[in-house]
Amino acid sequence: MHGYHGRYLRVDVSTGDAQWQTLPESAARRFLGGVGLATWLLLRETSARVEPLSPEAALIFAFSPLVGTPLTTSAKFAVAAKSPLTDRLNDSLSSSHFALAGKRTGADALVVTGRAASPSILRIDDGRCYLEPADDLWGLDIPTAQERLRRRLGPNVACAVIGPAGEKGVRFATISHDRRHAGRGGLGAVMGAKRLKALAVTGSQRCLLADPRGVALAAKTLSERSFGPATAKYRELGTVANLLTFNRLNALPTHNFQVGQIDDAQAISGESLHLARQQTRESCAACTIGCEHLFRSSRGPVRLEYESLFALGPLCGITDPDTVLSAARLCDDLGLDTISTGATLAFAMECVERGFLKVPGLRFGQGDALLQAITAIGTRHSFGDWLAEGTRRMADRLGGETARFAPHVKGMEIPGYEPRALQTMALGFATNTRGADHNRSSAYEVDFSSRVDRRQVDPAAARWAVETEDKAALMDSLILCKFLRGVFTDLFAESAELLRLVTGWDVTAAELRRTARRIITAKKIYNIRAGWSPAEDTLPERFLSQRLPDGVAPGAELSPERLEALKTAYYHERGWIPDGFVPQQLAADLELLDVTSP
Repeated sequence: MHGYHGRYLRVDVSTGDAQWQTLPESAARRFLGGVGLATWLLLRETSARVEPLSPEAALIFAFSPLVGTPLTTSAKFAVAAKSPLTDRLNDSLSSSHFALAGKRTGADALVVTGRAASPSILRIDDGRCYLEPADDLWGLDIPTAQERLRRRLGPNVACAVIGPAGEKGVRFATISHDRRHAGRGGLGAVMGAKRLKALAVTGSQRCLLADPRGVALAAKTLSERSFGPATAKYRELGTVANLLTFNRLNALPTHNFQVGQIDDAQAISGESLHLARQQTRESCAACTIGCEHLFRSSRGPVRLEYESLFALGPLCGITDPDTVLSAARLCDDLGLDTISTGATLAFAMECVERGFLKVPGLRFGQGDALLQAITAIGTRHSFGDWLAEGTRRMADRLGGETARFAPHVKGMEIPGYEPRALQTMALGFATNTRGADHNRSSAYEVDFSSRVDRRQVDPAAARWAVETEDKAALMDSLILCKFLRGVFTDLFAESAELLRLVTGWDVTAAELRRTARRIITAKKIYNIRAGWSPAEDTLPERFLSQRLPDGVAPGAELSPERLEALKTAYYHERGWIPDGFVPQQLAADLELLDVTSP
């Protein structure tokens, strides 16, 4: 196969046994790579009923046919496992040199199972696999561990690393490489449960391209287009530019989603941060966009996105720039997902203020308490041991009415989009297989368009929500960065041409649309096998029973009836039956029968 090695490596770190497995061309074409390939492997390699932190659970690193080509933003990899936060399928993406080095090992994917006898590094060098001791790295924060690994292994070995949070089994711990994170869903805890501090990869094996000259020309054209207006926002301010816009629209989640705006938003706006605190701008490997903005904090430089800014700022009632930046840097060092960390802390703050929880000083707007609590979570010290479980499990333990305002879907904490003010996005949150997520569904694009009234969305909008999910599934499987999506006139047709040049397949836009639908339905099949029920596709009661208070912009409300109508329309658009299950005939039509049986 062009663009593929045609094999993946399965490693059991309990025994050190490593086995090469064939990747059939039919599977590669049906699932491409990235999250698609990872989903196929999860369905084949492990039971969906497995305990996420058990030795039997698989942790999968998947590459794609575009990795290693000169196509801009293609140096990305997917990580997937059953989530310890949601108990459902979880995949996450990260970028830079680990993807390039990982594919050069000769594998299209790495499947890791087992549990090492002691803290270890899993080394994969040109397909050769072995474990090295990591006792001296265990307990170190991520920057320190990465620097020691660089000195020990050399600068050409790329390492995916966990921090103390992953070692301690924090259910929203990350896996990190070079200041970039596979963040959501607790994949770092899965890696920590295997007693792996790092996965270190290097190699020299490259894949042949079907049309090298055509790929080079396409790469040149795509790079030129990536400098255009569709990506200007990311180069100039980055996603932190969203904060003032969302605040103006009364769609900025504040004080644990109690209101949609915050006073003094200007103090932590992207514009203010760039004027006072921007340090530099960088790019991921093989990327021409350059969206990475580094800011100064009292704890050192920090890469900041809107989601970290909202979650550690307004959601917790914080508008002090250094506190927010320091909190984001602390999460990065410990290996914590910033969205889940901020949402869990905001939930805990409301619980304290309403008398459900006793943690001295942990209240909205208290910056010192926020920083102390992040450290407590990352080390599971004191009350941090509770918070490390995430909002759903905290609400289960606290009882009372806390479940009504615990900000999660399927256990995944809600990102920075107020569901009542952005109701197509509310549908995306409720139905997404990963839980509340803004990367697997970008239905907010529909809300910000002229196609809907975002405060009273009609069920007909479900088809557009599905379209955003299909595009995301395709980009996450090829893999290309979603910041490129505005560059394409017809994503499916242009992606088909890129894939044709790399693989030689006579692929069409219609085939890739079908591929995207297949990948999303395969994820749903995994979740059904894991125990999914229709009751999971919903939002916390707060969003369905309380009107969003008016601010500078009018408030909004989302009734249970409207959400149900949106869900029904969404299931119909997907070809699922009215309660959200997948009919056998659809599985057959999408060529999924080989993964539908347990």
